[in-house]
Amino acid sequence: MTPAPHQHAPDQGATVVQLNHTAVYATDRSLSAEFIAAVLGLEVGAPIGPFLPVDLGNGVTLDYYELKDAPVQSQHYAFLVPDAQFDGMITRLEVLGVTHYADPGHTEPGRINRLFGGRGAYFEDPDGHNMEIMTRPYARPR
Repeated sequence: MTPAPHQHAPDQGATVVQLNHTAVYATDRSLSAEFIAAVLGLEVGAPIGPFLPVDLGNGVTLDYYELKDAPVQSQHYAFLVPDAQFDGMITRLEVLGVTHYADPGHTEPGRINRLFGGRGAYFEDPDGHNMEIMTRPYARPR
């Protein structure tokens, strides 16, 4: 059986270091996974043990894990998204009643930024994680 284009065969090794998955803590894993999947235009996968995965399409999954006995500490997750899909994501945030911001400190509501020749915005997920969508990666010094 051939894996889908965005999946790796189980026995296929990596030739460079890659992020494969990360756990995202949530008070309600279904609510949080469905939220980010809806905003990004993705689907929630079938549960894998205590994890509820959202496949980002580049071999990386967000594995939502429910914290039952501790508060969720806010983290930052940044998504490089296709420019052609950015407006749709902003519209879905608005439909969900979620304010987006031009800056990570959330002081410029309803606005986007134009960093590095692209467009970007920040918003909170149901647990207060600071999510970012951007159409161009950050320019990093070499």
